[in-house]
Amino acid sequence: MTPRAALPLAMEACCSPATGGVLDADAAAALARVFKALGDPTRVRLVSLIAASDGAEACICDLTEPVGLSQPTVSHHMKLLTEAGLVEREQRGKWAYYRIASGAPGALAAITSAIAPIETKPH
Repeated sequence: MTPRAALPLAMEACCSPATGGVLDADAAAALARVFKALGDPTRVRLVSLIAASDGAEACICDLTEPVGLSQPTVSHHMKLLTEAGLVEREQRGKWAYYRIASGAPGALAAITSAIAPIETKPH
């Protein structure tokens, strides 16, 4: 394969990678779980509700009314967000409380870096 620096300028422009690199299989699978979890507008809204709540955490009882869904349905959405590593769950008595997971900003940053174009220098 021709090193990138040796490509003619016209070829470099048309054949340059669009992102920072190719993801390996494990990274792609992890990122796909995050995309899948955020692929539903209700789940995106739930994440934003939690992030905007006092202390960046919310009880499941406070999440049902804003999204207009039943508690079991919201619990299902929250389970998917938890499995994707976007939120963390803590049981307090009969109520579950959710907060943005400590690794979530990293997962969201991974989405951005995986799909963001790389900076190109003017020729």
